[in-house]
Amino acid sequence: MGFTIEKKVALVTGANRGIGKTIVETLLAAGASKVYVGVRKLDSADELVAAHGAKVVPVRIDMEDADSIKSAAHKANDVSLVINNAGVYQGGNPLDSDFIESTQYQLNVNAYGQVRMAQAFAPVLKAHGGGAFVQINSVASLRSFPGFAAYCASKAAAYSITQALHLQLTEQGTQVLSVHPGPIRTDMSAQAGLDEVAEPASVVADGIIAALAAGDYHLFPDSLAKQYYEQYQPFATNIVEAITDEV
Repeated sequence: MGFTIEKKVALVTGANRGIGKTIVETLLAAGASKVYVGVRKLDSADELVAAHGAKVVPVRIDMEDADSIKSAAHKANDVSLVINNAGVYQGGNPLDSDFIESTQYQLNVNAYGQVRMAQAFAPVLKAHGGGAFVQINSVASLRSFPGFAAYCASKAAAYSITQALHLQLTEQGTQVLSVHPGPIRTDMSAQAGLDEVAEPASVVADGIIAALAAGDYHLFPDSLAKQYYEQYQPFATNIVEAITDEV
C-alpha cells in the first residue's frame, strides 16, 4: 500500500501556522488539487487563501467540538487524505495542583480529538477508495519528562489510539501513518523552551509525503526523533506493526 499526493484532495487540521501550514504548502507543491484547512477561526487561513486561491478551502474545526468536525466532514466529502495535526501543549508535572485539569484538557484535544476526526472522516475516506489518515503524534508519546508530563500523557494516549485505528482502518483500505517528531520550530517549541534544538517544519511535511508513498506506518522525521527510533524500532517492527499484519 502506498499513497501519492498528486491530484488528491486533502484536509489538514491546525493548518494556519507552524507544522500544519507547512504541510499545506508542501502538499500543494507536490501536486495536491485542493487542501481543506481546518482552523478554529476561518479568517486565520486568509494568508493561505491569498497565496493559493481556490486550492485552499478553510473549514471550521475545533478539536473539542464534535459537531464542528462532523460539519467539516460533510463539507469536505471529497477528501482522500486527512492529516490530523492540531494539538495543544501545556507544561506541568504530576505534583502540580492543576495537573489533572491540564491533562484532561490535553487529552480532550490531542487524543479524543483524533477519535472525533477518525469517526467523522473514516466513512469519507472509505468512499474514496480508502485513502490515508495521518496522525501527528510526538516522541513524547514514547517517554515522559518532568515538566511535560501532562502533554506526554496525552500524546501517549493519542499514539495508542492511532495503533487501534491502524488495525481498523486497514480493513477498509485506509493507510494510517503515525508521525513522531522531536522538537520542531514552532510556537509550541518556543513555549517549551526547545527552539535551540528545534528543526524546521519542512522535515515533517517532506517526511509525510515520502512515508505515505512508501506505505510506512511510522515516521520519525527529525534528528532527535531518529535517535529515538533507533532504539524503538525492534519493538515497533515486531510488536506494533506485526499485529497489523494479522488483520
